[in-house]
Amino acid sequence: MIILAIDYGEKRTGIAVCDKNEVLASPLFTIEEDYVPKLIEKISKVAKEYSPELIVVGKPVNMDGSEGKRAEKCCDFAALLSKAVDIKCEMFDERMTTVIAHKSLNVTNTRGKKRKSVVDALSAQIILQDYIDSRKK
Repeated sequence: MIILAIDYGEKRTGIAVCDKNEVLASPLFTIEEDYVPKLIEKISKVAKEYSPELIVVGKPVNMDGSEGKRAEKCCDFAALLSKAVDIKCEMFDERMTTVIAHKSLNVTNTRGKKRKSVVDALSAQIILQDYIDSRKK
């Protein structure tokens, strides 16, 4: 099934998608929007274009496994998004995804504005790849 992944951020939100065989996650782009209703509107357009059956939203869990205010905001966002697009949203632990994304960008020597524009989409890709890999186990 086609799955859309969201790395929700207060300023930038990364979007990724996987193929319908759930083999490979690919980063799409980053949406720069801090107004939640407008962000949901933009993601709704993406959902119409890709027709996912599921949306996975990264849940920022603390390293000790506890959940803080940021995790709560992401869950609230996922609930609003699910209602707006009428597609189930599932939360998935996103621990270390941004760190991994930054390390990947270091390897490719991606810096400055280019780095800011791709790190969230790359994080969404990592979240989605981890999610689809976990489904196979």
